[in-house]
Amino acid sequence: MTASPLFTACPAPTAETEHVLLGHGSGGRLSAELLSEVILPGFGLAGSAGRPLEDAAVLPLPTAEIVMSTDSFVVDPLFFPGGDIGSLAVHGTVNDLAMMGAVPVALAVAFIVEEGFGMRELGRISQSLGRAAHAAGVKVVTGDTKVVGRGAADRLFITTTGLGVRMPLARPSAGRVRPGDVLLLSGPIGLHGVTILSTRDSLGFETEIGSDSQPLHRVVAAAVAAGGDGVRALRDPTRGGVASALNELAAASGVGVLVEETALPVPEPVSAACDLLGLDVLHVANEGCLLAFVAPDKADAVLAAMRSRPESPGAVRIGQAVAEHPRRVVVRTGIGAERVLDMLVGEQLPRIC
Repeated sequence: MTASPLFTACPAPTAETEHVLLGHGSGGRLSAELLSEVILPGFGLAGSAGRPLEDAAVLPLPTAEIVMSTDSFVVDPLFFPGGDIGSLAVHGTVNDLAMMGAVPVALAVAFIVEEGFGMRELGRISQSLGRAAHAAGVKVVTGDTKVVGRGAADRLFITTTGLGVRMPLARPSAGRVRPGDVLLLSGPIGLHGVTILSTRDSLGFETEIGSDSQPLHRVVAAAVAAGGDGVRALRDPTRGGVASALNELAAASGVGVLVEETALPVPEPVSAACDLLGLDVLHVANEGCLLAFVAPDKADAVLAAMRSRPESPGAVRIGQAVAEHPRRVVVRTGIGAERVLDMLVGEQLPRIC
C-alpha cells in the first residue's frame, strides 16, 4: 500500500526535535512546549507557579515620567566574541532608555524564528538574554514567538521593547546642547563594529578583541547624580558610530561640534583593522559606550563619576560644542589641521546589530 502523498509531504510534528518546526509557531501544544521548555527557562521564568501566562503584563510603575523604546536585532553572526544576539537585544534597548535618563524597568521580547533553527542554539540565546536582563536589573515581562518557513527569515530575529522611569534630575535631550558644553566619551570606540567585521570570513582578517556590548544605565545614573540637569545630551554611538551620533546632536541643537582627534581612545587592534580596510573609526559601530554633552561647570564632576563606574573607567574629554560652523562636526587632527566629519552615507556593514 502506497503512503498518502499528503502524509509524506506534511508529517505531523513531534515534540522530540532538535530543530524549530513550523508547528512550534502554531499556537498549539508545540508552541506551549517551546515556551515552557526552551525560551521561558532561558529568561529565568520557569517554575513560576501561580503565574499564568497572560496576553499582557501589568506593571506597578511609580508616578513619574515613563520612557519607552523599541528596537529590532538582526546581527550576523548570532554569536560573536563578547556577546550574542540575546545579550545585544537587552543592552541595545536598555541603553536607548538610558540615553533619555531612564532606569529600565521592564522588557518585552519578540522572537521571529526560521523553521529548522537549532533548538539548542535557541536555548543558548534565551539563556543569554535572560542573564543579560538579570544583570541589568530589568525584568522580561511579556513577549511573542513566531515561526516562519525556511527562507522567510535568516535563522533568528529579536525585537525588544523597553519601559523605564526617568530619574528626577535627568533632562538629557538632543536639542539641549549649548556652545561651550564639554563633550565626554565613556570608553574605547570601534570594538563592536570591528569584532563583527572580523567574524565575516570574506574579509580575511582576525582579531582577538571582543564587542563592547554592555548596559550603560548605571553610568548614566552616576553622571546625573554628579551633574543633574547639567547633563545636557546623551547618545550611544551605535550604527553610524561617533560621527553619525555627533552630527545628529549638532543638527538637533543647532550648534557646531569640535572633536580633538588625539583625545579619542582607539584600541590598537581597532586602529589596525580600520587602516587595513580603509575605514574611519568614527564611523564604526559601538554597543557599550556613550557620548555626553555636559555644562562646563559640571564637566569635571561628571567625568569623575563616569570613571568611578566599572563600565567606563577610561572615560575622557574629547571636545566641545561651539558657536562656529553650526550643525557641523569638525575634527582637529594631531597636526592642527581640521576636517569636516560627515554622517555615514549608506551602510558600511549590514546587520551589525
